Amino acid sequence: MFDQAIVKNNRGGLILIGLMLILAAINQAIWHKEETLKYGRSISLAMEPVDPRSLMQSNYIALDWQLSRDIQASSASIPATGKAVIALPSDEAANLPATFVRIDDGKPLAKNQILIEYRVRKGHVKVVADAYSFQGSQGAAFAAARYGQFRVAPDGQALLVGLQDEKRVLIRPSTPTLAQTSTKTAKKSP
Repeated sequence: MFDQAIVKNNRGGLILIGLMLILAAINQAIWHKEETLKYGRSISLAMEPVDPRSLMQSNYIALDWQLSRDIQASSASIPATGKAVIALPSDEAANLPATFVRIDDGKPLAKNQILIEYRVRKGHVKVVADAYSFQGSQGAAFAAARYGQFRVAPDGQALLVGLQDEKRVLIRPSTPTLAQTSTKTAKKSP
């Protein structure tokens, strides 16, 4: 049994240790994401915008990944969380997106296969993000999105880097700089 006096006298120290452990866990998660962005395997996944109204009425686009639909269709009983095996295109077919192979069953992967995490929420399979945010005036540029560009870590964690058009070119809408905005405002002034 703990002596209550010892616990009472060290409460501040215990709180400090607890906070340090929480900060260490947060920093570890941030570091892992940064490493994935730097060194993760770059892949593209086919997608469709779910809600076209989201493009014009808001500053986000709702996304529906083909991979999510393929995982959903693969089996009636999909684990709530897991990893899917996806095949990367060969060099000759480099302009094609990655495709679903199977739910990971622990079998060795082929040379062109990697793992990607998924989860089932409210009966639907989710692979990474199901929405992408952008500045409100950029909706028209993102209406052309047909693929998502991801970086995938060896453990299967994937991060959405950006959206791509039908030719798999990353969509980078032009945004006015502060100087351009100031110039336009100055020209309008009498």
